Order: sequence, then structure tokens, then C-alpha cells
Amino acid sequence: MAKVLTKYVCQSCGYVSPRWVGKCPNCSEWNTFVEEAPSPIRLSKKPTGAASKIEPVPMDQLDREDVPRVRTNIEEFDRVLGGGLVPGSLILLGGDPGIGKSTLMMQVALQLGNQIVLYITGEESVRQIKLRAERLEASATKNILLLAETNLDLILDVIERGTPDLIIVDSIQTMYRPGLESAPGSVSQVRESTALLLRLAKTRGIPIFVIGHVTKEGMIAGPRVIEHMVDTVLQFEGEAHYSYRILRALKNRFGSTNEIGIFEMHETGLREVKNPSEAFLSERRYGTSGSTVVSSIEGTRPILIEVQALVTPTSYGMPQRNTTGFDYRRLSLLLAVLEKRVGLHLGGYDVFVNIAGGVKIDEPAVDLGIATSITSSLRDVPVDSSCVAVGEIGLGGEIRTIGNIEKRVQEAAKLGFKRIVIPQNNVKGLKANGEIQIVGVDRIEKAMEELLG
Repeated sequence: MAKVLTKYVCQSCGYVSPRWVGKCPNCSEWNTFVEEAPSPIRLSKKPTGAASKIEPVPMDQLDREDVPRVRTNIEEFDRVLGGGLVPGSLILLGGDPGIGKSTLMMQVALQLGNQIVLYITGEESVRQIKLRAERLEASATKNILLLAETNLDLILDVIERGTPDLIIVDSIQTMYRPGLESAPGSVSQVRESTALLLRLAKTRGIPIFVIGHVTKEGMIAGPRVIEHMVDTVLQFEGEAHYSYRILRALKNRFGSTNEIGIFEMHETGLREVKNPSEAFLSERRYGTSGSTVVSSIEGTRPILIEVQALVTPTSYGMPQRNTTGFDYRRLSLLLAVLEKRVGLHLGGYDVFVNIAGGVKIDEPAVDLGIATSITSSLRDVPVDSSCVAVGEIGLGGEIRTIGNIEKRVQEAAKLGFKRIVIPQNNVKGLKANGEIQIVGVDRIEKAMEELLG
């Protein structure tokens, strides 16, 4: 008998080894190798001779075609997608357990009106899906077809008998192909299942949503090749103790990756947050030291967010530096600038920085707000509650130019703020706004004087 060859595949990165090893040499993860028997499977039913009839097409012979997008009637969701669903697109949605991925997909299906939606579930029964729809206060509709199945061959037969307008797969880790001997959720099964759904979306022109599990590190489970295969990767973020949820595009072939959608979780499902700035500042307390309002650009719209800092004498030999929603390395840089340029002695203090509302910000324009909050907490002097601070801080203590300054000023004026501190170079060419006073600063020392007195 011929010897059956086996291989060991890392379930974290997809690295293949001829024998089992404890630590993956590619991603350095421990105990992630699973034995799999190679079983080649052909995704196409066409004979091999048909490949000789394929001919390339010159680019100049192709007409430019504007593909109409399908609106989901959820503005925050459509904004992240780039304007709506593109026919034939494969979209991967990831997020922590219980964050609201299935709820969001059900709301999208309910909002599509006369579109036929096939909801494929591998983790729940069809009655559980019906109960979720009733919790969303949605009336029964015949346009949503429910299918509790994990065998992709059987699922393809159902799709061929009646072509739906949209397909939702919940989740890709539960789907499997009988031709592969590995278990559902393994690298081989996830990769082959995604490839089959990709070919189905492109040949039939059906948009397909695929829900993916997330690891404890916050990454979408499975090999990274899945993220390269799909057209769009959406990340559903949110803290367990906050009601706000943020939908972010990590990859989008049909739109920008800078846009975010903000939702609020209620008993009846997810609700759109039309004015994020007002929502994030609703619980702000006035007259408290260590609190500054900053203006961040998320995609094409500005959002005003409260930045909090707490500086206390350390009880340990090594002072603590903790951040929530902000880059830890960026905080270390700002602390070094404050010590060198402003003269603050922070070596004996613990520093805690928090972005209120559970939002994550990586934009350099919030540097001035972070530095102001730290200085305010150390000196126990409140920041002017009617002032907004924006600006990037350089290593020399200079306040560097930022982009989209007009939108930031307009958003601050709309919410009733009286002053905004911006980089000096941004003042040039900026149209005067009578509703808000614009203060330009070029050094961090001058900015601290304007904001703290």
C-alpha cells in the first residue's frame, strides 16, 4: 500500500511543517500545529481541457462601467462600505464574541426591503435567528430565508435552486467541505471554504457577508490569506462596559479605509449615532483637572472626544505608564518632550491616559490634547472647558501642522465651544469664523500658557 503522507499546519498563520513542532517558526505561536491529511479538491466542475480556451482581454477593449451600489438604508454602515454594497463583493466581518456581529447582519437583512436574503447559520438554529429578529422588533418577512447548515456542498445546491440577492454566512469557522479530511475551523477548511464563496460571489454577482471569529489578541482567526482573498475586511469594535460600537474598515477595494460607523447598543438592537461628538461629550464634567477636548478626523468627518489623564505619585520603584485607546509608545514620546521642553518632572509619577467613550485614536493631531491633560493633572489646574486643543507635537517641542483644520473648527463651533488652539501654520489661509476664537501656537510652552494660564 502507498504510504499516506500527512502534514502539520499552524492554525495561526497557515505555516506547513512535515512534522509536529511545539513553536511555529513563522509566527512564534506555541501548540498551534494540527495534523492534516492532504486531499486535493477541485473547485471547478469544468474539464481541464476548457482551460485552453481562456484568452486574455486587452484593457483598451473594456468599457468603463459604473457598478450601481445597493443601499442598506443604514447610513453608518453604508459610509464604511464606501456608499453601499457592490454586487459580487465578498465582505469579511470580524469582532469579539457578543459584540453584535449577528445583530448587525440581521438588521442589514431586515433593511433591504424586497431583496431576497439567504442567512446561513452554522452556530444557531433557525428558531434562534427568528427570536433575534423578534427582539429587534421586526415583523416576519418572507424575503429572509434561513438555513442551518455547515456543509458547503449542500449550501451550493440550495443557492443554485434559487439565486438570492444577498448571502450571509455565520460563521466561516463552522463551514466545511466534505472532500477535506480536516475538521471545520482548521486552516485548510477555512481557506477552501472562503475560496469557494469568493468564486460564487464573482461568478453569480451576489454580495456575500462572511462573519469571522476573533482571537484573544483581537485578530480575525485563521490564516491571513483569508483577509487577502476578500474584497472588504470590517472590524466591529467596542468595549464590554460601553454601549458604543465602532465599525471600521481595515481593507476596502471599493472605498476608503478611513471611514468609521458608530452605533449604540440597545435592547432592540443597534442604533446609529448621528452626532458622535455630542454623544462622546455627553458625560463630560466641567472644572475637573486632567480633561481636555480634542478634535479627531475619522474618515471624512470630525469627532470631538474627551481626553483624560491622571498623574499621581508612584508607589513602586518603576512608575507606571498605562493607556486606554491611545498608543503607549506615543505616550512615552510625549512624556519625554514634556520633561525636556516644559520642565515637568514625571519620573516619580504614575501616568494614566484614557480616551473617554471606548474610542481608539492613533492620529497625531491629538498630541496637544494628551500633553495638556497630563500637565493639567500634574498641576491640578483645570483646562478651559470652552476650549478645544488640536496639534501634533514634534520632538523639539514645536506644534506641527495638521490636516482638515476647517472641518475641526466648524465642528467645535457647532457644539458651542468658544476657543480652539491650533498650530500657528494652520492659521494662514484659514477663513475667520465669528462663532469661535482661533488661537495659533507654534511651541508647546505657549500652548500650555493658552490652555492652562
